[in-house]
Amino acid sequence: MDAFSWLTQLGRFLMPPRCLLCGSANCGAIELCEGCAGLFARNIFHCRRCALPLARTADVCSACMRENRPWHAVWVPYRYAWPLDLIETRFKFGGSLVAGKVLARQWMAAGAPPALPELIVPVPLHVSRLRQRGFNQALELARPLGKHFGVPVRAWGLERLRSTDAQSGLDAEERTANVRRAFRVRDLPTVNHVAVVDDVMTTGATLAACTLALLEAGIERVDVWALARTPKPDFKAKEGV
Repeated sequence: MDAFSWLTQLGRFLMPPRCLLCGSANCGAIELCEGCAGLFARNIFHCRRCALPLARTADVCSACMRENRPWHAVWVPYRYAWPLDLIETRFKFGGSLVAGKVLARQWMAAGAPPALPELIVPVPLHVSRLRQRGFNQALELARPLGKHFGVPVRAWGLERLRSTDAQSGLDAEERTANVRRAFRVRDLPTVNHVAVVDDVMTTGATLAACTLALLEAGIERVDVWALARTPKPDFKAKEGV
């Protein structure tokens, strides 16, 4: 055992990790106790095309009937709801990489995607946003996923060409226009199947723009993965789900 590993174990013995939500010390080494982990809302009933939470699973939702979804398959295991949204806020806007580690572990615990790609590519941040935040939240989630599934991660496979407005303040049409032609392939090996990873999928505009850039570069199959999908404001989950 090297000195760093020994000091890490000593630190956990002296100051055991506590659950990020309830503060319990009975959470092993993942900073999330079993009870709080069970509160994450699984995205069980959804649109098979865009993962939108629905009252019952459907092949396509009304939005997918109107809009082009250029990806091949989608994997989004959770709904964007409490308490995942609280931990995501601490991670993305509070700079808590511990919160990011908790989210990555929950994602890995959710099962497996429809198919494993040859390469994982995170949605990139513009260099100005990256300097401001200090890390790319999509990359921080993609790395442990890649290690877990044995798939290489290409941190700079895609490049964001311009600094776009924050998607959170825009409606669906504005989101699409905001990221149109905002990405290009920067550094990819010769592969046929790529998965693009993001933290939260709202309308799918960003992931669609990344997918189109990859398809135009000659990638045959592009899947999109996100940790959580934002439901419509009027969505009501089934009791107990």
